[in-house]
Parts: sequence; structure tokens; C-alpha cells
Amino acid sequence: MKRWIPHLNDKQLRYSGGMAEARCAMAMDEESTAVEVLVALKRDFPDDPQVLYITTHYYSELATRASQQLAAKAPNSYQARRLEAEALESQAKWDQAIGVYNGILKENSQIPGIHYRLGQALLSRAGASGHVEEAKAEFEKELVVDPHNAAAEFVLGELARRAGQWNEAAQHFSNATKLDVGFSEAYLALGMSLAAAGKYPDAISPLRSYVQMQPADAAGHYQLAIAYARVGNKEGAARELALQNEASAHNQDNQTGPP
Repeated sequence: MKRWIPHLNDKQLRYSGGMAEARCAMAMDEESTAVEVLVALKRDFPDDPQVLYITTHYYSELATRASQQLAAKAPNSYQARRLEAEALESQAKWDQAIGVYNGILKENSQIPGIHYRLGQALLSRAGASGHVEEAKAEFEKELVVDPHNAAAEFVLGELARRAGQWNEAAQHFSNATKLDVGFSEAYLALGMSLAAAGKYPDAISPLRSYVQMQPADAAGHYQLAIAYARVGNKEGAARELALQNEASAHNQDNQTGPP
């Protein structure tokens, strides 16, 4: 089946054959074949609901199989224990997850990603009004282990922003944009932090980058309009306010749906 399906000219036959082969490959534990067929189906039928459904379902099943194999073959590996900790996080069992992460770090404190995950678990346990210093220390340790972790820079920036430490926040957000040029949220946060510090001319560039990446986000246009207004660019401010209103109306239409 695998040999002739890609060469079928009839699209419906190619669709039916691909679906059948995907089911067969999963049943026979032929994982590489299953992935190959799913990729082909997604390429040829990108918006088909059934293709999207089986892609989600089968990839989830493949992930489950891989995690079970990891637990069976290397139960004491840090990778297996990290999966365990992440599962505990998904159940909001913060203390247990923190214990597993600490156990991993006790054996090897230089594994990339573990300090970051521990920091996230600590933040979740602390809640919106809890102490964040312990979590902050873990994100800082993560950057020592992995200086290219844009997510750790972003979280440190967010913690500084919440504390009203605008310059520190801006530095972390700036670092995040340099490490990951496609990190749109970091550009927005950088622009907002610079604006909060009264550095409106400096805020314009990252905010402009953000609205170029996320033109449908009304909040980005609003923040850029404020920055333009504060530097005396009335035309730019008016344009962004118009775009904000347009984006807000479009988002409202999408939420209400057709009559």
C-alpha cells in the first residue's frame, strides 16, 4: 500500500488509502510509517476535520507509547523522572513535582531545562500573591546552565515587571527578543516596560515589531498608539487607534459568530 498510495491521481482514493494505511501502521506498531502517512495526509488535506482528528489522536498515542517505553527501559533516567514531574504538574501536585525536580538536580545540576521547570512549579505553588524569590533564583540558574533560554529571560522579565522594576524587566525582555527573534510576546512586554519607564521613543521599535507579528491583537496597536502620542506623532497614534478598533471589531465578530 505504501508504494502506490503517493502515486494515486484520484484524490479521494489517496485520502481513503492514507487513512487505511495510518490505521494499519498504528495497529502493527510501525511508527515510522504511521508518521510518514500522517505527514502526507496533513500536507494533502490540511483542513480536513478527520485528518486533523486522527493526527491529534495518533500523535498523542505515539507520545504515550514512547513515554511508557522510557519508563520501562530507563525508569531511573532524568528524562523519565522529568516526565513524571511534568505529569504531576499537570495534576497541580506542585510539592511532589518540586521534589522530583530537586532530586534530578541533586544528581546533576547542569541538565538544561530542569531549573526552568522547577521555577515554573515554584511559581505555580506560590500563586498570584506568593513569594517568588525561590522561583526567580531557579530561572537565573537556568540561564547559567543554558544562556540561550529565551523563556527563562522572559519569565525573569515578567517577574521584574510585576515588581515595577521596569529597567530590569526591559533588559530581560530585550535579551529574550535577541535569543528568539520570533518571540512576539517578548517584543510587546519590552515595549510596555520601556513605556512604563517613560522611555517612549525606545518603546516604539519593539511595539512596531509586535504589531507586525500579531496584527490582529488590538492591545498591541493600543500600546503603540500611546507611544506614538507621547512622542508627538499624532498621525501614527491615529493610525494605530484605527487599527486597534478594526482588530477589536474583528475579534468581536469572531467571538459572536454568524447569526
